[in-house]
Amino acid sequence: MKKILLGSALSVGCLNFVHADTSVTLYGVLDAGITHQRISGMWDGSPYSSKSTGLLSGGQSGNRWGLKVTESLGNGTAAVVQLESGFELTTGESKQGGRLFGRQATLGLQNKSWGRIDVGRQTNMASKFRSKVLDTMDSSYNQLAVGASFSSMNTVRYDNMVLYQSPNVNGFQAGVGYSFAIDGEQVGSINGEKKDNTALTSGLRYGNGPFEAFITYDQIKLRTQDTTMRAWSLGMAYDFDILKLSMAVGNTRNGWFAGQDFASISSGSFVAADGLDFNSYLIGINAPIGKGNIRAMWQMADPSHGAQRSRRSAFVGDNLDTQQIFSLGYTYKLSKRTNLYAYGSYARHVLFQKDLTSKLVSAGIRHRF
Repeated sequence: MKKILLGSALSVGCLNFVHADTSVTLYGVLDAGITHQRISGMWDGSPYSSKSTGLLSGGQSGNRWGLKVTESLGNGTAAVVQLESGFELTTGESKQGGRLFGRQATLGLQNKSWGRIDVGRQTNMASKFRSKVLDTMDSSYNQLAVGASFSSMNTVRYDNMVLYQSPNVNGFQAGVGYSFAIDGEQVGSINGEKKDNTALTSGLRYGNGPFEAFITYDQIKLRTQDTTMRAWSLGMAYDFDILKLSMAVGNTRNGWFAGQDFASISSGSFVAADGLDFNSYLIGINAPIGKGNIRAMWQMADPSHGAQRSRRSAFVGDNLDTQQIFSLGYTYKLSKRTNLYAYGSYARHVLFQKDLTSKLVSAGIRHRF
């Protein structure tokens, strides 16, 4: 990250911010590589086969640039702003539905004594705590991502959210947020009927020395589809110095929170699926070797009951199979901010579909500034 000093070239109004201890930080991630993926089997009841080889955008981390602004207000309180834009490096196009600041757009206040409150578009507590504890594979490793099995931890972003995070007290930190409309502008009520899809997110994290753990709960009321989606997750990690071991378990009901792509096949986001009930499991290892890290992960999404109805027909019925994903990768540091990566992954019964498999191999370079 690079801090930009507000100097005499700016207006007098901006100079006042300098005297008030204002800092502006410009940061970003650029990530590109080569990938090969092959998917074959049955999808939505029909034979399916696809194969692709080409450039990769965001193989390890999603491409982004952003601004962080902090202004001291005195007595330990500060105003905080974060704007973050996601884009495809290969095309220059905006991601997150074409939003200018689709990854994050928040304004808030923070204080070391009472914590932090932010309003705007931002990630849920499951995604925030997952990124701090379950770091075996980042959220953007394509089908390797934790969110391929734990949809509520798949970097879920809610619009129109108020989020409070407590300070860290003896290793404990809590957070709770409410979104008045999860995707798009707020509509409110029409003729007495509420139209907005709303969400509740909450979590508790503990970290002390080599041990870290968290528990989270998310709930979405999809009023437009008369469904309430629920998910809880529990994760923990222990750093043995020679390797870091991560584990997680969770349950999701009545839908899929954030979309996960397997090449041209996607689960979709905020998908109602009444009756869908599946448990998720994960074991990961991150071990330093030389100037890099070897990373290995197994994850599983095991459906106990299929949906009775859903716009994603792949979730419907009681003949769903257990999805499992096996992944192995390596990252190598070229410098403090630049690294190489390579990984391979095999997924079977993709999105609970019998005999649908996905094989993925990718390699690339990532730079952070």
